[in-house]
Amino acid sequence: MEKLDFKTKFLYGMGDIGGSITVNARAFFQLFFLTNVAGLNPSLAGMVLLLGRIWDAVNDPLVGWLSDCTASKWGKRHAWMIFGAIPFGVLFGLQWIVPHFSDNPNLNQTFLFWYYVVTSLLGDAAFTAVFLPYYALIPDLTQDYHERTSLNSFKSVFGLGSGILSLILAQIIFAKIADPSSKYAVMGCLFAILSILPIYICVWGTRKRLFAMQKHSSLYETTSNSFPLLSQIQMILGNKPFLLLMGIYLFSWIAVQTNATVLPYFVVNWMELPDSHFTQAAIAVQGTAMLMMFPWSIVAKQVGKKAVYFMGIPLWAIAQVGLFLLQPGQVFLMYCFAIIAGAGISVVYLIPGSMLPDVIDYEELRTGQRHEGVFYGFVTQLLKIGIAVALFLVGKTLDWNGFISSVSGQPTPVQPIAALLSIRLMISLLPILVLVCGLFFAHFYPISRQKHEEIVMKLWQRKNFDPKQTEP
Repeated sequence: MEKLDFKTKFLYGMGDIGGSITVNARAFFQLFFLTNVAGLNPSLAGMVLLLGRIWDAVNDPLVGWLSDCTASKWGKRHAWMIFGAIPFGVLFGLQWIVPHFSDNPNLNQTFLFWYYVVTSLLGDAAFTAVFLPYYALIPDLTQDYHERTSLNSFKSVFGLGSGILSLILAQIIFAKIADPSSKYAVMGCLFAILSILPIYICVWGTRKRLFAMQKHSSLYETTSNSFPLLSQIQMILGNKPFLLLMGIYLFSWIAVQTNATVLPYFVVNWMELPDSHFTQAAIAVQGTAMLMMFPWSIVAKQVGKKAVYFMGIPLWAIAQVGLFLLQPGQVFLMYCFAIIAGAGISVVYLIPGSMLPDVIDYEELRTGQRHEGVFYGFVTQLLKIGIAVALFLVGKTLDWNGFISSVSGQPTPVQPIAALLSIRLMISLLPILVLVCGLFFAHFYPISRQKHEEIVMKLWQRKNFDPKQTEP
């Protein structure tokens, strides 16, 4: 097959706009919205997100397996994207509305809790139905290792760019609308609309290439749909590099999401700044992360993926220590540390995702099978778990330390010293401890550049000379 053209890569990358906008909004705003706008108790707010991740433990691998098995005139991935896009957008918008159920505060809390549980669970299911097949399109669109890396870079750039766009739009909405509940409702509806259209553009832009790949499949193409889901999961869990990569993914994203979740509390409650500074600080972090994708990619070609991960994570940790030492009024230093943190966070977006195709190649060599949908199902689940664990830990910690939730239309309460200290520790010590765990798993990750070259060579030999060979 010929190389992917720029148009196909560009339109594939656009598909991540919706996923990144909604993930970014939930990571940066959702817990703050639930506690400070909807008025939920922090423990209940954290529980809303935790219940969603328990459901994802079943939902994500199941959708990955079903997408592998789907037979449709639209293709096994595109069918899910086409029919799931609109429900995904509607359910996302419903999560940013504050309904009033009762004049009794306790009863209203209970109804609000279950409203957000239901909309969150259904929204998570719709997100998985759309974006897990989207992520699994990479190996379906090309069998070339470098082309897959290129596709992933387009996806990452669009993802970070749309994340920044979501923060800019949020800042504009927050500046124009005074009522907190109204501005979050407008934000949710706008983001929902912006998330749906790029999915259909992606389907349109990749359909020709996808059909061509289906016609010119490999001579030894694997048939993942011939294996039950549990059998596929058992095989994948026997893949040691993948288990190590899961550890890298999980702890890296817990750190990313903890940082994003605590940032609005840190800016508003500790630094005593308007919420517009929070969105500007978040833009500084993500903007730097996007710009650093290209330098880190160049360095990775010279020294390897794992080495780049070990360079970026300590840089991020230094910035987190600096944030802990900040005092109210030191706004310039806050933005400096945000930029340094963004440079380190960039490797989390770049490195684990670029390792996953290597692990799938290793799985093909080890078992003769390629279960892209199930692999990406596990990864998507881990990203959601990282978000949920971060939100749950932050919510419980705030509750334990006496954080006072605010209600829309009422003055912002003065927080106790214990709550302020917990905010500072959660934006510094907690991410650092989690990142150390990620470095531990990265240290033992075995697929280096040389090792991957050996895997590719053995796969080539098998496909051309000895199809029955399965030993790595």
